[in-house]
Amino acid sequence: MSMSRAANPADVMKRTRVRYLILLLIFVITTFNYADRATLSVTGSAMRAEFGFDAIRMGYIFSAFSWAYVLSQVPAGWLLDRFGARRVYAASIFLWSLFTLLQSSIGLLGSAATAVTALFVLRFAMGAAEAPAFPANAKVVASWFPTQERGTASAIFNSAQYFAAVVFTPLMAWLTHAFGWHHVYIVMGVAGLVLALTWLSVMKNPADHPRVNKSELDYIEEGGGLVQGHQRSGGAARASGNRVGWPIVKQLLTNRMLLGVYLAQYCINVLTYFFLTWFPIYLVQARHMTILQAGFVASLPAICGFTGGVLGGVISDGLIRRGKSLTFARKLPIVGGMLLSSCIIGCNYVDTDWVVVALMSLAFFGKGIGALGWAVVADTSPKEAIGLSGSIFNMFGNVAGIVTPIVIGYLVAQSGSFNGALAFVGINALITVFSYLVIVKDIKRVELRQV
Repeated sequence: MSMSRAANPADVMKRTRVRYLILLLIFVITTFNYADRATLSVTGSAMRAEFGFDAIRMGYIFSAFSWAYVLSQVPAGWLLDRFGARRVYAASIFLWSLFTLLQSSIGLLGSAATAVTALFVLRFAMGAAEAPAFPANAKVVASWFPTQERGTASAIFNSAQYFAAVVFTPLMAWLTHAFGWHHVYIVMGVAGLVLALTWLSVMKNPADHPRVNKSELDYIEEGGGLVQGHQRSGGAARASGNRVGWPIVKQLLTNRMLLGVYLAQYCINVLTYFFLTWFPIYLVQARHMTILQAGFVASLPAICGFTGGVLGGVISDGLIRRGKSLTFARKLPIVGGMLLSSCIIGCNYVDTDWVVVALMSLAFFGKGIGALGWAVVADTSPKEAIGLSGSIFNMFGNVAGIVTPIVIGYLVAQSGSFNGALAFVGINALITVFSYLVIVKDIKRVELRQV
């Protein structure tokens, strides 16, 4: 800490709020992260018509992203603990945006088979490039926010997935309708490249940021924020960064609380990946909407998911400030929200479109309230291995991105309807409730044993 910061009497009088600027930045980045993942769900109907994909092949193409995303999680966590969020996240944003941009060119490759292969490869590469994003978000929130603000901060960046659908699903549907599917990938790719440069110019650790005064720094640090970032948070952090730390991985994977959190995140992400992959196609095929209608209708559940996402964090942090235990404050919104999400099964029993959209909106509102997994990661991860812990959590959660689109592809291909798919999604919401009520006991920070 510099002497000038410590000596400035104005610091004591008014606390700066640079942490909110950092939160805004990771919110915007996460919005683009999810929008780039969802490009294929919006352009999928047009691409299927051009290249002749069947439902099963489409399911495998949807899953390509998640195969790489899951396999790259542990290496991404190691990179984050070794080199810090600033540099690793910048490289991540740049590369996934480049691979998004390149997807615009698959139509130039001639045969449909070549285009399918190229699309699978580029989606796979994009998944690997995006792997550090959410563990980096958790690392940034753990550094920049005290415990009593961490639930809201985590809920805000996590709710960007819905905001992406609110803003970008209609925009991408319009681009597809007006100019063709290629333009979706061009616009999103170029915007992401600009965002990578913005991140590099703005992001620093709290202790190093020139706009943070001593009052804000003390507030963050006294509340449990790791203000020094990865560089100076102790020898253990450096040690865990220098070796991948399989003994540390083993400790994390044998912790009952964390295993329950991992299972729950997998089940929550079944809902996420249904929304990111098959939902617009469900609206077009099962509800006979046009792609333009589907783009705008898909934004309604997304608005509800975004509202629920922010509300879940506010409720949880509010309970902590009222003196409730961390365990109660995190579990109540998760359990209540996921019970509400199970109403998605009701879509199988109604015919009216507006009732279907209302049930979907209610389900995603509940899912938003319950999606506090990243706050739990920031609360529970060992201080010396936040990147690695977040990556393992994200790896388990995003196995759903492999399973969900393929399972739904087979269910739709075999039955010709989405009824089984919606039941599959709703049951996973109920398993989340079981996991937090039965498997996860007290929510507390894991203390690593010496290895």
